[in-house]
Amino acid sequence: MNIDMIRAAAHRIQGHARVTPMLTSPFLDEIAGRRVLVKAECLQHTGSFKFRGGWSAVSAMEEATRKRGVIAFSSGNHAQGVAAAATAHGAPSVIIMPTNAPKLKIDNTRALGAEVVLYDRTGGESREEVGDKIANERGLTLIRPYDEPQVIAGQGTVGLEIATQAAELGVTSGDVIACCGGGGLTAGIALALEAEAPNMRARPAEPEGFDDTARSLATGSIQRNATETGSICDAIITPQPGDLTFPILQRLVGPGFVVSEDEVLQAMSLAFKRLKIVAEPGGACALAAALFHGDKIEGDAVVAVCTGGNVDASVFADALKRFP
Repeated sequence: MNIDMIRAAAHRIQGHARVTPMLTSPFLDEIAGRRVLVKAECLQHTGSFKFRGGWSAVSAMEEATRKRGVIAFSSGNHAQGVAAAATAHGAPSVIIMPTNAPKLKIDNTRALGAEVVLYDRTGGESREEVGDKIANERGLTLIRPYDEPQVIAGQGTVGLEIATQAAELGVTSGDVIACCGGGGLTAGIALALEAEAPNMRARPAEPEGFDDTARSLATGSIQRNATETGSICDAIITPQPGDLTFPILQRLVGPGFVVSEDEVLQAMSLAFKRLKIVAEPGGACALAAALFHGDKIEGDAVVAVCTGGNVDASVFADALKRFP
């Protein structure tokens, strides 16, 4: 993985992915005690940054490989990104999704043209075994959600945009907080910042009980979560950091943030009230860290990436009700 791959991905997605805005609010600045810039990837196609990685991976394939089709594992956002990219390129897609994924994400993935195959992750069913069987039978190419070079490259285009947009707003140093599952986005942003904004530092944010990246960074070795269920932040619940992403994270990123579910719900409500955007729980972890963990942040400004907005109405309504 290197900056050249990210720049090449940026060229391939130009005109297809949105350049999402950098939003600000004096009310959020007051809460955080510093300037807060929010990169609104919830406004990206398919409702999350995952569209970038999906397009990067599909567009980089040889035509013959792409025509046979692709397969992916996802609780929803990677699913939608890959499905949309595959359909746009005329390629079939199969997405393996857990039965307890948000209904909105399952429905959207089907609507984007993918064949959805459900598995029971709470019952110990293996998505890898289900996917391997289908891939082998149909000759499909697996696109991993984060441990995939072209996916990381696509996610890294967020970092290129942050470097440009933050500089335009007078911010050239400080922390850039990303909601983190397997680390593809955080690693991609870190590589982009290393090249384009070396005084800015990527940092991961995770929910309590699923802080494998924070623990891995603290210990210097990959740590695994005890479970893959039990958090409202479904979009970023992964077993452990990726084999490709963790060395990048070790080299380039700062310590991780761990946020509570109440902080996440409050960040969702504030994002809606002050920025007029909809954030899903997993997509609001970075903003929660920026707003409520200022004692762990250095500098006068911080960038928080709002990574996705694919939230079921009942969960969003609960956030607004509990933190009006």
